[in-house]
Amino acid sequence: MSTTEPLPPDAAAGEAAVPQAGAGLPAVRRVGALAPLGWLAAGARDFRANPAQSAFYGACFALMGWLIALTFRHAYAYVSALTTGFFLVGPFLAIGLYALSRRRARGEPALLAPTLDAWRPNFGAVGIFALVLIVILLVWARASLVVFALFYTREMPSLEGFLGQVVSLRNPEFLIAYLVVGGIFAMLVFAISVVSVPMMLDRDADGITAVLTSLRAFGDNLGAMAVWGALIIVVVAAGFALWFLGLVVAVPLIGHATWHAYRAMVVDAPAGA
Repeated sequence: MSTTEPLPPDAAAGEAAVPQAGAGLPAVRRVGALAPLGWLAAGARDFRANPAQSAFYGACFALMGWLIALTFRHAYAYVSALTTGFFLVGPFLAIGLYALSRRRARGEPALLAPTLDAWRPNFGAVGIFALVLIVILLVWARASLVVFALFYTREMPSLEGFLGQVVSLRNPEFLIAYLVVGGIFAMLVFAISVVSVPMMLDRDADGITAVLTSLRAFGDNLGAMAVWGALIIVVVAAGFALWFLGLVVAVPLIGHATWHAYRAMVVDAPAGA
């Protein structure tokens, strides 16, 4: 499926397309290390253009965070695992935000309803990818509990106790282990999803093609990916720090920016493809 969206400025200036990795795979561009700043700025413009629709998705993420914290308020190890798991399943859950950005780029009305089931035209590929993310989330949840069990010989800490230890750094071994294990899972998901879900939405691509393209975009743009990953962590962490309320803004910003990351790094399909 071809798109009429013009090439983003940060993808048009001085960036050569990388030859295709194989038959059926689109070419990807190399972008500058600071290109993610442009993606985030473009995401902010999308948010300002569609504030109510974008905030709807952000509010859904905030509500999800509150429900998790309330349900598992006496088992903070689960809250921590599921909350940080947001980074793992977020690329799929934000598909409505990608659809909003695409509608704006095409000059279509900023309607919320058509974005709620944007996954339907490519249900098979998106559904399988979602299952993969869910499996990774479940494995991460188990790994998170193992880290807690290994580094907490007493009962699991309360929310206040956990945050206190993070701030005071009283348990650096736990923090290091948690960051290392979580970082492995996050890096895996980041690499396979940096452009894959927007690509499946935009081109009806199958999951394997989308994931391989995402891995290639990640590998060919390591500098930009490091900056982009850091920006995602900072923005989303700020949303968490405000007791999930900040996610109303943080999630749409990252979701819209992810669409622009895809448009910047993946070369347009040939006309009529």
